[in-house]
Amino acid sequence: MTEEKVILVNEKDEQIGLMPKMEAHEKALLHRAFSVFILNSKNEIMLQQRAADKYHSPLLWTNTTCSHQREGETNIQAGNRRLMEEMGFQTELKELFSFIYKAPFDNGLTEHELDHVMIGYYNGEPNINTEEAESWKWMSIDAVRDDMKNHPEHYTVWFRIIFDEFYHYLEDHKLPN
Repeated sequence: MTEEKVILVNEKDEQIGLMPKMEAHEKALLHRAFSVFILNSKNEIMLQQRAADKYHSPLLWTNTTCSHQREGETNIQAGNRRLMEEMGFQTELKELFSFIYKAPFDNGLTEHELDHVMIGYYNGEPNINTEEAESWKWMSIDAVRDDMKNHPEHYTVWFRIIFDEFYHYLEDHKLPN
């Protein structure tokens, strides 16, 4: 099996190359990524707990799904693909915003991503892929914010960054339906 490649981009999100995912994370090169927030009718976020055997951030809580676009794939297509692969369902996704962040990990890898944040709505239970996710739960947006302040070590580094951006976005915008 060949290693998945990420799309290297400049700060304008223009593709400048492809690179194996691990190499891009070792070299901390800017690449395209996406993060999906699934909310239910109570405006609770579906959180995912990463599987125990993940190569970084195992058993930490994070947003519903996130990953990297494949070459030729739109952000929405990538979000739907990964939502199905990890959580076992699909729903309509909408893009909210994008931003750049850089987050080093204890294992020497660094996430340096131009992240496209998307939102979708779903009221059912996911059918999680246990190779990807250990568990899941619904939490209100304010409960996530408060728990993250009190127990940041329970959450992935990128989710803490992305959630902060998402929370500030919500302060300034009405959520799409």
